Amino acid sequence: MRCGPAQRSAVRRGQVQSRDVYRGTCPAPQHCGAGSLTERSYSPGAGPVDMSPEAFFPESPAEAWETHRSWLVPDFLDAETRIVNSAIQTWVLRSEGKTILVDTGVGNHKERPYAPVWSHLNTNYLDNLARAGVRPEDVDIVINTHLHIDHVGWNTYLDGRTWVPTFPNATYLMAKVDFDYWNPANEIKTMFGRGNQNVFEDSVTPVHEAGLTHLWEGSYQIDRNLRLDLAPGHTPGSSVLTLDSGSDRAVFVGDMMHNPVQIVEPDANSCFCEDPAEARASRRKVLSWAADNNVLVVPAHLGGSGAAEVRRDGDKFAIKSWAAFSPYAQS
Repeated sequence: MRCGPAQRSAVRRGQVQSRDVYRGTCPAPQHCGAGSLTERSYSPGAGPVDMSPEAFFPESPAEAWETHRSWLVPDFLDAETRIVNSAIQTWVLRSEGKTILVDTGVGNHKERPYAPVWSHLNTNYLDNLARAGVRPEDVDIVINTHLHIDHVGWNTYLDGRTWVPTFPNATYLMAKVDFDYWNPANEIKTMFGRGNQNVFEDSVTPVHEAGLTHLWEGSYQIDRNLRLDLAPGHTPGSSVLTLDSGSDRAVFVGDMMHNPVQIVEPDANSCFCEDPAEARASRRKVLSWAADNNVLVVPAHLGGSGAAEVRRDGDKFAIKSWAAFSPYAQS
């Protein structure tokens, strides 16, 4: 089941009560060793997305939200309104002397006619990165796990009337299949439709024309610690980033999971998945591997601690432990 007009209108209405917050550090050495994840940076922040569980995750069993209510509330579900909570965030990694960003959020000053909550923002994203010790010129690699509106926005910024790369010394890693799929020149009819309007033109084309993109296929080894692999379904080029550094293991899964209810109910897609069957298969594959190998699962949009280790629970999965990342802090 996919998003119908009613569900998509919730995004267009844009009732997100976003706030600007700065990164939290990870005090747990098992996940913050050399070559591994160091911190998270947010923009525009976290809050309700004006979508109920039934609208956002139409395949999820209604009873799952009640069964797991004790830990879904308040970070992932609003107790009073039953509206799903979500975060927009960038993960900052440092590996082999390089500074790496995983996804770049929504961006400022973007024209988003079908997502007004993300239109013409003026957030302090770059200040948040600075608090994490990152200047735009310091970034070596930008990873876009996929090319949706809320994952590529800070690829560029507005300089006068021109969109220019925010991170001028970085290589922007994008899956070629997603690049081709979302390129309006190819006139592909997507499920997301006009929800991604203007995104390719203002957040992808400028970095590509600047010669900063690397369009990878299949898998891509970034360094000894980090590897990208395709995990299609949410989009054709959705990817996961695996971190494997000594005893440290994590997998950044992008929008494979928007909410931890998709861990305990792995067949429950969001309504924004381009290929629902592929999305379910990719999710089960990654969660199975993570459960069997004690791997930290790091989705793009989780608030709270932001990540979790998982275990098998029959033919499903369960939360084994939450990560030790600091909660949101107001900037």
